[in-house]
Amino acid sequence: MKLTTITQLTLDGVTQGNGHASDEDRRGGFDRGGWARGAGDDSTRDHIAATYQRADAFLFGRRTYDLFLESWGTLDEMRQHPIGVALNSKPKYVASRTLRDPVWENTTVLGGDLIAAITALKAGGDGELQVPGSSLLIQWLLEKDLVDEMELMTIPVVLGQGARLFANSGRDIAMNLVDSRTDSKGVTIQTLRPAGRPHYAPSF
Repeated sequence: MKLTTITQLTLDGVTQGNGHASDEDRRGGFDRGGWARGAGDDSTRDHIAATYQRADAFLFGRRTYDLFLESWGTLDEMRQHPIGVALNSKPKYVASRTLRDPVWENTTVLGGDLIAAITALKAGGDGELQVPGSSLLIQWLLEKDLVDEMELMTIPVVLGQGARLFANSGRDIAMNLVDSRTDSKGVTIQTLRPAGRPHYAPSF
């Protein structure tokens, strides 16, 4: 399966607390949650729904899994939404060493040798293994060269605080732009594929 990551982020790269609740994620004193609420026009909302629907399976970090369970996996109105239908009906994998007995249907916990487990999933057939949110997991997947494609949905706002998609230090990666679009509210959606290391100016 192709492993794709799906991320909402701000212009300054923040991914923390993008959901509907202002107190969704208060780590590090973060108090600017809900910044993605209402962002994008109908075409972007349709695109998001279609993105989840095309997935064959989902891979989560533990924090994102718990947040999605509390909303898409629990609330009847959200379970009946096309995104909720996709999330509830398709296989879900969680990278966690602490989750023991998941209550969300179709969930498998990947503990132990995570590289081997994800490599086996990717080799297990065609389709798309999709990673919604889960920024820390995405950083790890990029370090291990396990990401095939990234979709970045950038909301036109600068927060000035919060956890970011890319850490202050880490692996350097060149990206090829596969697709790009901007909606009527200024939300941009870019699809990129890792393309080895960047080229730098020669030293003199």
